[in-house]
Amino acid sequence: MTANPKIDLWFGDECHFQQHGTRCRMWIPPETTDPVLLHAPTRKSMGIIGAVRPSDGQLMTCQAEKFNRLSFGDFVKQLYINRRRNCKMVIVLDNASWHHAVKIKPN
Repeated sequence: MTANPKIDLWFGDECHFQQHGTRCRMWIPPETTDPVLLHAPTRKSMGIIGAVRPSDGQLMTCQAEKFNRLSFGDFVKQLYINRRRNCKMVIVLDNASWHHAVKIKPN
């Protein structure tokens, strides 16, 4: 497959990184059959929206509190600013509801 120089192709997706406490290793007496160790109730989370251009490996990312049409729209604007000039931009996405929200459709 040869790359078309008139098409700026991107592949995009979102992911969450979450931390739910930590792992613990400790000595337990053999008579204790089922020990329970409570962890600190931390639920740290970070969402990332990203896209990669396979022709040169450029990666664009944006941190998002929530994945919705607003955060995705901001990311698409950032991606559009950094596009190749005089090329048609094509973004390959999955079928998440915010990818085809009414408010971000082109006019």
